[in-house]
Amino acid sequence: MKIRNTIDKLLGTLVTLLMGVLVLNVLWQVASRFIIGQPSSFTDELAGYLLIWVGLLGAAYATGKKQHLAIDLISKKMSAKHKKYHETLINSLIILFALVVLMIGGSNLVFITFYLNQISSALQLPIGYVYLVLPLSGLFICYYAVSDIFITWKTEPDTNPMHNL
Repeated sequence: MKIRNTIDKLLGTLVTLLMGVLVLNVLWQVASRFIIGQPSSFTDELAGYLLIWVGLLGAAYATGKKQHLAIDLISKKMSAKHKKYHETLINSLIILFALVVLMIGGSNLVFITFYLNQISSALQLPIGYVYLVLPLSGLFICYYAVSDIFITWKTEPDTNPMHNL
């Protein structure tokens, strides 16, 4: 749990900082366009890239905090024993998705963009750095799902914190 708490703090701080930079970036975009009359050339592109990072790292953070969207109609009607199997199945599917789509697919995308030397037009930043968030967020999501499986099977049915979420 100590590692999980450290990762939670790290992700929470990172998402907060990125969101703060995003807000400042958009404020500068508005100010440069409407107050100064000279629109900034990089703010549109940077806002898009920051939004990608905030969205994907925020999704990983929400997964770790069990704040993601869930439909629990079926699990509420299950016995404690069946809930464990149900939660294990759901977390296994989350791992499969994060592994295949985010980690493997994202890593391939990062490799291809670095290999092709794709550079963003305004920031002159290699696009591979933008896409690095895909395997990174996939790694965090996999960690949280594996951790949740261990928590599910380690705790007693009545004391499992995941049942209350």
